[in-house]
Amino acid sequence: MNTPASLPPAPPQAITHYENFPVASWLCPPHLRAPIAAIYAFARTADDLADEGNASPAERLHDLAIYRADFHATATGNAASARWPEVFAPLAGVLRSHHLPVSLLDDLLSAFVQDVEKTRDGAGYATRAELLDYCRRSASPVGRLLLHLYGVHSAQALRESDAICTALQLLNFWQDLSVDLPRGRFYLPDDHCAAHSVSRQQLLALQPTPQTTALIAEHARWARTKMQEGAPLVHRLPGRIGWELRLVVQGGLRILDKVDALHGHSLCQRPRIRAWDAPVMLGRALVM
Repeated sequence: MNTPASLPPAPPQAITHYENFPVASWLCPPHLRAPIAAIYAFARTADDLADEGNASPAERLHDLAIYRADFHATATGNAASARWPEVFAPLAGVLRSHHLPVSLLDDLLSAFVQDVEKTRDGAGYATRAELLDYCRRSASPVGRLLLHLYGVHSAQALRESDAICTALQLLNFWQDLSVDLPRGRFYLPDDHCAAHSVSRQQLLALQPTPQTTALIAEHARWARTKMQEGAPLVHRLPGRIGWELRLVVQGGLRILDKVDALHGHSLCQRPRIRAWDAPVMLGRALVM
């Protein structure tokens, strides 16, 4: 599945997957590194169950059901199975010490399950509202968990965090069209495809047309608008987390710049953050 780009940064030795926004781990206060690593391991392992390897959808859903049962056992102070001790042993300590909202972690698992089911059925999203509900469970919990760790609970901060996380998930979709479409993953909402006279067959051809180019441009603007809605959060967060978030926001906007520059060719070419983008992102972060 498309991993939320807002996943917290793993410790350097744990990073084995391409991440859109590799934020330097030294920006994270030392006392929060272990809790963030535990959340990362929980989400990363579930994402791998949903997406990695050659398992069938039935096998993936079976494993995710066991994983979810282990999570609920851990959350209620009971013993989990012996299958993922490297995930649930650290998470048990963090759930106790930091009183993590269990519902947010459970939302992540529900999104992973939904993604497997949608891919299995070749199903897309009928409307933006349906896609936003998926983002609410697949992306927004990560931002809210991080704010919880930092002791930030205001309604405004939560709304802005949700907007940033939603933007990151959306831009990840538009970045990964060339990868997702051949795998039967359709994130461009059906009603907007119809409004642009774009069919599934056109998308699967991976050949830009004026119609697909306009469709992608519209959705890139949508993601940019959501990011701009959330960007004021960087000024509400103190110290390191504020600077980390500035880089996350600018990394997302840089990806959208690259989607725009391809003029619809993200259907057949995946834009990436490169080393030479770092000075641009840093410069923009400094003047936010």
